[in-house]
Amino acid sequence: MSDKTEALVSPLLDSREVAAYLKVSESTPSRWRSAGTGPPFLRLGGIARYRLDAVDRWLSELEHDRAPQS
Repeated sequence: MSDKTEALVSPLLDSREVAAYLKVSESTPSRWRSAGTGPPFLRLGGIARYRLDAVDRWLSELEHDRAPQS
């Protein structure tokens, strides 16, 4: 399956569902969007939607193998 096809079949989540999935407050995804951080999102009819695979990819980019050295 190509990346384009995979992106089309990934479930779309709203902000509330993303907040529940990530175990953060419902206002956090909105704050992330305003700050230009957080997982990538789409605007459909003025409503932010998140592809589940994009949220998972964003999470994996945040992972660290070890604590930073000071």
